[in-house]
This record gives sequence, C-alpha cells and structure tokens, in this order.
Amino acid sequence: MAYAIRTNPIRGLAHWLFTGCMAAAGVSHVISAQAANGLPAYCGELTNHYGPFDYRIDKAKLPIVEQYHFGPDVESLSPNEKNPGGQLAYTLKAFPNHPRALMTLIRLGEQTGTEKPSHLPYSIKCFVLRAEVFAPDDSMVKLIAGLYYLKHRNAKLAIQRFEEAEKLGSANANLYYNLGLAYLEVGDNEKALENAHKAYAEGFPLPGLRNRLERAGVWRDATTATAQESKKE
Repeated sequence: MAYAIRTNPIRGLAHWLFTGCMAAAGVSHVISAQAANGLPAYCGELTNHYGPFDYRIDKAKLPIVEQYHFGPDVESLSPNEKNPGGQLAYTLKAFPNHPRALMTLIRLGEQTGTEKPSHLPYSIKCFVLRAEVFAPDDSMVKLIAGLYYLKHRNAKLAIQRFEEAEKLGSANANLYYNLGLAYLEVGDNEKALENAHKAYAEGFPLPGLRNRLERAGVWRDATTATAQESKKE
C-alpha cells in the first residue's frame, strides 16, 4: 500500500499543508475545563507552566519557544540536535496546536520507528489527541491528525479527520489527495477518484493516487467522469 505519507513523509508535503490552511483557520478557541477533561489520563493534562497557548492567536508568545526549543536543528531533525523529543515536547506543551512541531514529531516517530521517541512524556498519538482537544476548531490540526491516522493504517479515522478539516476550512490539494488515498483504503473507489480530481485540479504534484487508481482500473480524467455522471442523470 503506497501511502503518500509513507513514501514521501510529511516534510515533503509541508508546502501543501500550509497553502490556504492558515488563512482559513478559525481563531475562536477558548480552553475549557470540559476540553481539558477530554484527554485520557495517560496523555497528561493540558495545564502547563508556560501556556498552553493557541498557535493561531498567541503569536506574541511564540518567539521564546521557537528560539530556544524549536529551532532549525529541531525542525529538520538534524543530527546536531541531541534531544529532539524533549524540545518538541516542550514546544507542544506550550503550544499544543503548533502545526510544524506536530509534523516534525510525526516525522521523528517515522525516523526512530517508535510511537514514543526518547524524552517524550507521552506517545505521538497523545500529542495529536492533545492538539485536537485543545483546539477542536483548528482545521490544520484535523488535517495533521488525518495524516497521522492514514500513516497508521486507520483509514476510517483519517477520513473522519480530513472531512472535519474540510468543514473547518482546509479545503486544499493536500487534503483532497490524502482523502483520496484514505477512500482507496476503505474500498470506495468513486470517492477516491472524486478527490483525486480535486487534488490534481489544484496542482498537487505527486502521481501516486492517480497511479493507484489506474492500477485498479478505475481512473478516468475529470471531463470523462463528468460526462459519465451526466448520462446517469
């Protein structure tokens, strides 16, 4: 199974994640006791000595965290950084919905082959859950959660998260491409094709989804698919 997130890890999709998403993200988030209680006990609490802050609106609080804990060596997972897990944990405790830190953490899991790399207090899945509980209206978090679940072969949860992201405003090429992959995994070829058309119409560069649809014998270009649908009507 050739997931885009597996064959071309998240770092290769960073541009597509951010194109259009941040401008569309809602910023009405307020932490509540109910949200704080939405985490399983093994994922810890959201309360923190610095924060937690919302990445979308608490921009004044970002520099100190990014300067000292999420610098270039951490984000690139450079060999020069000896404690990427600890630095990412600090960043995501202060800013649970920090999108680049979340993507870097997922890449760290891929790189190390574990759900709990060194110096992490919780699993990577916990950090994804923490972001969702902290900012349930953040379309970027839903998109990243979808990518995480797709990578971990839970296509049904991935579809749910991608569709939530779309409703929240993250309708972009990256979302449609990965939604197409997720629909392929659950055997819904027509919805996979529909999302492939949307992704490629918006300029998504990877051919993997189209290649898989071609191998399955269901690929049709967008004009042909539209004509066939019109005949059915």
